[in-house]
Amino acid sequence: MKYRQSGHTSLEYVVVCAALAFALFVPIGGDAASPDSARSALTIVLDIFKQAYRDISHAISLPN
Repeated sequence: MKYRQSGHTSLEYVVVCAALAFALFVPIGGDAASPDSARSALTIVLDIFKQAYRDISHAISLPN
């Protein structure tokens, strides 16, 4: 006889998503790049993307 389990994966997804959201939005103290304020991991990643975009657009704007 087979028993069906339902609903367990939904709970697991919620737990994993909550853990990821917590990890992304919790401020990180002692950041060397910004000693006066704590930044979250998401803010750090977005700042890195912004800097990379600035570098690329600067390189594209240079004459041949």
